[in-house]
Amino acid sequence: MICFIKKFAFIILLSLITFSCKEDQDNQGQQSRAENRKALGSSAEDLLSDDNYKSMTVEMVYSPAYRPTQQTLDGFTSFINARVNKPDGVSFIETIISDQNGPFSISQIRNIENEQRTIYTQGDDIAVYVYFASGNANSDTSTTVTLGSAYQNTSIVIYEKTLQEVTNNIQDDLTTLEATTLHHEFGHIFGLVNIQNDDIHPGDKHEDLDHQKHCIINDCLMYFEAQSITKDNLKARLQRLKALQNIPSFDLDFCIEDLQAKGGN
Repeated sequence: MICFIKKFAFIILLSLITFSCKEDQDNQGQQSRAENRKALGSSAEDLLSDDNYKSMTVEMVYSPAYRPTQQTLDGFTSFINARVNKPDGVSFIETIISDQNGPFSISQIRNIENEQRTIYTQGDDIAVYVYFASGNANSDTSTTVTLGSAYQNTSIVIYEKTLQEVTNNIQDDLTTLEATTLHHEFGHIFGLVNIQNDDIHPGDKHEDLDHQKHCIINDCLMYFEAQSITKDNLKARLQRLKALQNIPSFDLDFCIEDLQAKGGN
């Protein structure tokens, strides 16, 4: 009888230890995810500087038909490494999922992230999630389309289906528009333009007040047409991008100064 009681007590103790460990793991997971569910622009300094995070992991999520072009991915790697101060480096992870049914609201995009995101900020590594969507934005109209959106501190959606449609899947055009959109949305999680109302340039010297949170310089990466555009203006926009011969960059006098003020390059 005493032996049975000891065994029973041991089982209860083991169960309590197991439950406690699981509870600790769940709490750690929730805390980690909370770091990636903050307001847009609130992690700009963490992304750009090495003060709190020495490395970065970018998770790119897509279904097979909506993988960005290899040229876009190669250019994206160079773009990020040129802008952030991460002494332990930047890692890029690709996660393949099944097609999701669009068109999407931002609420639906958040739900997809909650289900499909696998990499979260931990330790001294800050994580970013980019979803190349298999559907359009539900805000699209017969005349206007949304190309991408940054919607949380480390969360971006690129409407890959829309990009493929408006470029007729012509690879050069697709890569140009795809890369411009991706870099532009990353600029928003970097805090551009004046996302947290902390721009070092006062008034309307940097921010386009007619298209808030975007740059006044029309050749800058953060010009508003890199995010949404009318279908009538799309062809002209592509021609202007091609004339630059490179993906637009951040304006040196405004955007770069803002990034450097937050610890970036």
